[in-house]
Amino acid sequence: MSSEERRREPEENEENGAEEPVEEPTGGADDPSVVAAPDEDNPPDGTEPDDVVDASEVEVVGEESVEGASPDPEALLDELEATRLERDQYRDDIMYLRAEFDNVRKRQEREMERIRLNASENLVRELLPVLDNLERALEVEGDVREGVKATLDKFAGVLGGEGLTPVPSDGQPFDPNIHEAVMSEPSEEHEENVVLKTFQRGYILNGKPIRTAKVVVAR
Repeated sequence: MSSEERRREPEENEENGAEEPVEEPTGGADDPSVVAAPDEDNPPDGTEPDDVVDASEVEVVGEESVEGASPDPEALLDELEATRLERDQYRDDIMYLRAEFDNVRKRQEREMERIRLNASENLVRELLPVLDNLERALEVEGDVREGVKATLDKFAGVLGGEGLTPVPSDGQPFDPNIHEAVMSEPSEEHEENVVLKTFQRGYILNGKPIRTAKVVVAR
């Protein structure tokens, strides 16, 4: 092959896209031309990697963690004793409030009983003159109507002072709250459900009906 052909052959290879072969190093580990990659676990400068921890340090950290997690028995006993004292205090407070409530209830019951007895005493004291008038009426000879009427007026006045008033009935519209119809009669003078006659008078005590009036109503 002539020198001109040898010069033409590389140019043709370049035009055809062929690459020249790359020679690989043939040397071994002892070959100075081969450079070894650094080991990550053993850096070449002699320093240890960051993720390497000394075993003694691990034990110390572990001991501190265990000591921090374990509670102090004396502290637990003190806390338990404080809780018991607080419980006893709450129990004493509840017992005191219960006793105080019972005392208040008993005082109220005694006061109500005292008021009831006083009211009964006052009413009886006011009725004594009525009893006296009845006795005098029986002692009078002849017609006792005037004495009975005076006694009745006195008696009605005493009860009126206690808040007792008679139920209005004759000629009034029938009211089932204060009237009790025992019978009905036809009437040309009165409208339907008007009270014609009273058999038994009813009474109201301090605005509350305590006995309805037994009446006859028109139909």
